[in-house]
Amino acid sequence: MSAFLEDRRKLLIATTGAGAVATAATAVPFVASLTPSARARASGAPVEVDVGKLAVGEMMTVEWRGKPVWILRRSPAMLAALAEHDARLADAASSEAQQPHYATNPHRSIRPEFLVVIGICTHLGCSPSEKFATGAGAGMAADWPGGFLCPCHGSTFDLAGRVFLKQPAPTNLEVPPHAWLSDAVVRIGEADTASA
Repeated sequence: MSAFLEDRRKLLIATTGAGAVATAATAVPFVASLTPSARARASGAPVEVDVGKLAVGEMMTVEWRGKPVWILRRSPAMLAALAEHDARLADAASSEAQQPHYATNPHRSIRPEFLVVIGICTHLGCSPSEKFATGAGAGMAADWPGGFLCPCHGSTFDLAGRVFLKQPAPTNLEVPPHAWLSDAVVRIGEADTASA
């Protein structure tokens, strides 16, 4: 009788072990299917961008949360021009809540040299085009200070992403949360805590 009980105990241990292995083999793929894909994680995750090779007057576009984010390296002349047309802007002081508090300034950025904005018009979601040259050189009016033109309905924005008066776009271009990790690397999607 004791050999029978011993065999039964071994059988019970073996069956329990096999059941545990089968449960783990089933649970691992199930649990893995609940975690977001790499693409889903990337769509909401902060994006680090190296702007070290971006020349003065050039702009680059990166994607964050499925939106184009423009990074423009402004020249001293571009920055100086920002103060010359405040009276022509709908929200020159950036009073609307479209930027983090650390970008509520005339240049709408942490570092004056670099503009970081979401490249989507606030009217109907079109993507404006760059018109950085001033005056007629950009195919604009003689008093054009440089900036962006939305080709869909004609909204115009200056080199800080501020919308001009009497435009279809109701507000300035949005400034995403961002933080500088070094002189050349900006992280988009994460607020700058040093400026808090």
